Amino acid sequence: MDKLDFLIKYLLSERGENIAIPESKRDKFRLYRSLVNVRPAAPASDEYYEAEDELLAELTAEKGITDAADLTPREPHIYLWRGDITTLKCGAIVNAANSGMTGCYSPCHNCIDNCIHTFAGIRLRQKCDEIIRGQGHEEPTGAAKITPAYNLPCEYVIHTVGPIVQGQLTDEHCGLLERCYKSCLDIAVQNGLKSIAFCCISTGVFGFPPDEAAQIAVNTVRDYLKTHDIEVIFNVFTKTDFDIYNRLLG
Repeated sequence: MDKLDFLIKYLLSERGENIAIPESKRDKFRLYRSLVNVRPAAPASDEYYEAEDELLAELTAEKGITDAADLTPREPHIYLWRGDITTLKCGAIVNAANSGMTGCYSPCHNCIDNCIHTFAGIRLRQKCDEIIRGQGHEEPTGAAKITPAYNLPCEYVIHTVGPIVQGQLTDEHCGLLERCYKSCLDIAVQNGLKSIAFCCISTGVFGFPPDEAAQIAVNTVRDYLKTHDIEVIFNVFTKTDFDIYNRLLG
């Protein structure tokens, strides 16, 4: 509670605001998360980083960490796991990013981009902003970038921008989604990672039909594993997505 109070006061002081801090831990965290979500990429004090690191480590421990090494494969080197990807210990988790790549700015939005940036801490947004500024343009659809995971139990986060489907699904959409998976796998292998966990790229607000997206994901991974050695986890959150992958995997 003391850490939350400190973090909230720090974030409010940056904004020049002074509002009443809620009493309950749940409401405090919601306010803290909202302030983090809307905060632009910027450095903070060492005291802030220390308090945030301690808080997020405690919260993740409370949720419970799942070690990818304890999962049972559905096919050789392929796993299906339903759960909160921010609690998964593995080489890298994949974030379905937007082209700005600095996270979701909508307070407490339940998208994976928001959740990953929230529980990684504000340094993840800073790192992503550094990458975008360095390359001088937004992240292209189908490409991927790797960053440290900061306060997440995984080692790295791989960010990829999936295609946006508005209306009829096209061959171009499918090709771009396939490229997302290949780009993430390539960058994981190039960095010597032993495992990677994929979320359901583009199937949320980006509008890619879930069944078609899962088929592309599974086919791309199966083909990739013919020539590369890496453990691949398909992470799903809803029962609907679990059922789709469950039908596709052996």
